[in-house]
Amino acid sequence: MANDTIPLTTPGAVNSSRLIHRSNFRLFVLAVFYLVFLVIGAAVFAAIEGPHESRLVDHVKMIRHSFYDEFKHCIADEDLEKFIEEIVHAANRGVSAIKNVSQSEPNWSFGQALFFASTVVTTIGYGRVTPLSDAGKAFCILFAILGIPLTLVLFTACVERLMIPTRNLLYWLYGKLGHLYKVFHIQVLHLCIILGIHIIFFMLVPAGIYTVLEPNWNYLDAFYYCFISLSTIGLGDYIPGDNSDQPHRALYKVATTFYLLMGITMLLLLITVFYDIPELNLGYHFYLKNDENNRNDEETRLKPADKGNSSKYTKQIDDTQSIRSGEFQSYQQDVHTPVTEEEGQLQH
Repeated sequence: MANDTIPLTTPGAVNSSRLIHRSNFRLFVLAVFYLVFLVIGAAVFAAIEGPHESRLVDHVKMIRHSFYDEFKHCIADEDLEKFIEEIVHAANRGVSAIKNVSQSEPNWSFGQALFFASTVVTTIGYGRVTPLSDAGKAFCILFAILGIPLTLVLFTACVERLMIPTRNLLYWLYGKLGHLYKVFHIQVLHLCIILGIHIIFFMLVPAGIYTVLEPNWNYLDAFYYCFISLSTIGLGDYIPGDNSDQPHRALYKVATTFYLLMGITMLLLLITVFYDIPELNLGYHFYLKNDENNRNDEETRLKPADKGNSSKYTKQIDDTQSIRSGEFQSYQQDVHTPVTEEEGQLQH
């Protein structure tokens, strides 16, 4: 009597399991690389900034000792220590003791408050000016809970509309260069154009303007501020309009607020264009659902859309399954077009 054996797993399940293990291994390698990247970054920062901090500490100690040696008969060391603590605490909360605590406008004027609100909802969060009262802290939490998702929706809607002229530019490049270069090369050129616009009009030009308006900033400081702010890192070491003698401080802060909103929107547009190119999307190699969809770029070619609009192009793959999987639909791929002669005869 023959024993019938029932396979516990199907070939498809085995293949899927193998792909999952392969993707998990790549994810593990990425995590290790990321950890090494952080360690190297920390070591470099420590090596560069450590000596500067030591010199600054020595300088502060020398000033403090010189001041106390000169006035030790007039003030006790404990009183001097308390005075310094109060000054540092106030400075950390956005109030400077320079020039007898005098400044052109308070930190919580409407313009300043609008600037602070924008840094909260955009997650920049400089941290120089913060709520002082318990009621302000509680409202800041509620404001962030509602404001951050609303800001993300606004940015997404704006980027979606900006992608219309952006893709039209890409289609125009397809029409002019499609017969000479590969799709990938045209997409990289398109990305470089958008990147150039972002760097020139939202980094280089604003940096020059801030260099003129901020008396203590050089061009590198201003460019550094623009990058740190638009990337929403928001370290808070450079903030425009914090000079006590800054004229029209509130108006200056409002203008900076609109610059940050437009700059972040442009940065998100740049990121969207970048991720529309599968060959440059690093995450594409670490997602589980994409392991079965990897295709060689050599099989990719341009195909005019069959809709009477010669300015529109589609990405076409020499593989029926890939076409129907929707892997390359970013540029209006015509998935209803017959792929093989047999399918064409069936549709007729």
